[in-house]
Amino acid sequence: MNLFSLLDEVTVLCNFEIESKEDLINALVDTLQDKVETEEQLEEVRKAVFEREEIMSTGVGKGLAIPHAKTQAVDENLAAFALLKKPLDFESIDKAPVRLVFLLVGPEANNKQHIKLLSRISRLMNSGSFREKILACDVTEEILSAFREEEEKYFVS
Repeated sequence: MNLFSLLDEVTVLCNFEIESKEDLINALVDTLQDKVETEEQLEEVRKAVFEREEIMSTGVGKGLAIPHAKTQAVDENLAAFALLKKPLDFESIDKAPVRLVFLLVGPEANNKQHIKLLSRISRLMNSGSFREKILACDVTEEILSAFREEEEKYFVS
């Protein structure tokens, strides 16, 4: 499974302006509305992401956060991505604010694939040149193209 196949024009927020970590997570979850069947499922996704975030911040360092959760509310992996216009405190492990935020939500029943996707996000975003490429994007389409090109270089589904 490719990360870029989980993203689209609705689930990628480019040069997004937001004031708080909570508002950001809510905005990312809201982009998934058309990917779930009911409002109740969307709220279960939201609850799962916030519960996971309470355990430990998903701000992983280098300006990146990967809020994520597993829930029975979804049958397949869902994702959203935000490139923030201004750095935002995310209580990251390196104490640095974030501008790159990748939300991943998966079904509880498929732990192996969830971990594999988290690993792929980490490896992809660990590339300084890729992070710089994303940070230089001005529109959603550029972000989607950057993800597709980078994954085609390094990963085979």
